[in-house]
Amino acid sequence: MKRIITTLSTIVALALPGLASASSWTIDQDHSNVGFKVKHLMVSNVKGEFRTFNGTLEIDDKDVTKSKVSVNIETPSITTGVTKRDDHLKSPDFFDVTKYPTMTFASKKVKKAGNNKLKVYGDLTLHGITREVVLDVEGPTKAYKDPWGNTKRGATATTRINRKDFGLTWNKTIEAGGVMVGDEVTISLEVELLQKK
Repeated sequence: MKRIITTLSTIVALALPGLASASSWTIDQDHSNVGFKVKHLMVSNVKGEFRTFNGTLEIDDKDVTKSKVSVNIETPSITTGVTKRDDHLKSPDFFDVTKYPTMTFASKKVKKAGNNKLKVYGDLTLHGITREVVLDVEGPTKAYKDPWGNTKRGATATTRINRKDFGLTWNKTIEAGGVMVGDEVTISLEVELLQKK
């Protein structure tokens, strides 16, 4: 019987090599940031962030292209440090947070893009619309133990989207020509990861 169990365990391990070598991680929100910037009046960038989010990763260190990531971001947590502007961003003119309280990213494919760099392809769902985007990722770093015995590692990711592709079309023209809000939005994630126990 023992030999049969050992044989079956070996077969399962061989059939699921990705799962056998992957480790599970969650985003440590207290030490991470989900930010964005967008052009304002054609002359400067307004920066903001989402303060409530979570995410999980399955990292395969033997074959990182088999890794997976999913992130959930609560749109009502958007802030730019200006209450009046934040209220406008939460309104139906932009994120319409009452109707669309979350935006999500779910990876579909991971490619190596150089030394410790990756391109992560996945679906971004925002404002009820899903489109494929590509995250340019640096990391993940090596794992380290923090003073409390937790295993941590980190990564950064950036991407650019056209907000109109997701139905965020509000704008106003300005007298000098041009528009009040740029179409292109840069999204950046600085994340610290906590290994699941």
